[in-house]
Amino acid sequence: MGRPEAAAVGERSSAAGQPARADARRNREKLITAARAAFAAAPGGPVALEAIAQQAGVGTGTLYRHFPTREALVEAVYAAELDDVVASASALLGQFPPDVALRAWMDRYAAFWVTKHALLGTLRAGSAPGRISLSTRERVITAITPILARGAEAGSLRTDIRPGDVAVLMLGVFLSTAACDAPEQASRLLDLVVDALRPLPR
Repeated sequence: MGRPEAAAVGERSSAAGQPARADARRNREKLITAARAAFAAAPGGPVALEAIAQQAGVGTGTLYRHFPTREALVEAVYAAELDDVVASASALLGQFPPDVALRAWMDRYAAFWVTKHALLGTLRAGSAPGRISLSTRERVITAITPILARGAEAGSLRTDIRPGDVAVLMLGVFLSTAACDAPEQASRLLDLVVDALRPLPR
């Protein structure tokens, strides 16, 4: 007799806990969305965490429960941005030929590059110093490997391309053009990179 009652109590407790967990997930997502917009609106400048909480429609206590420090929030925004960049590779490959998808993805990554440095500036401008992980190389390689493989099969991209080489070429473009703030030059150089990745005409 006692066991069914105990089980019923457990089921009710579990069911009661589901909305709370769902609310917590929604609040976290709203905070990240609000933070992404706030950091983008003030690249490299200070952003008040209280303003982010207000924009997300939650209290500051909720914000600090999810993100005890500014660094934790910036890292979460960075991770969300990187997730979007990686996911966009397969979406673009489903819409365009591989070489066109690769070039479009490079533009998407270029936008992420700007956001990444804005987040770093925001972190430095904040009251809580810290470090943010920038080890994106493996994620970049994961994103472009299927595009390169499909392009090699289709004959639109060379068969001897290594994903790591493409990552290095992209990094060189962004580093060389960031100092002079010349996005149009970066776009032209990325065009040249993709041209170099296409097979030579026979």
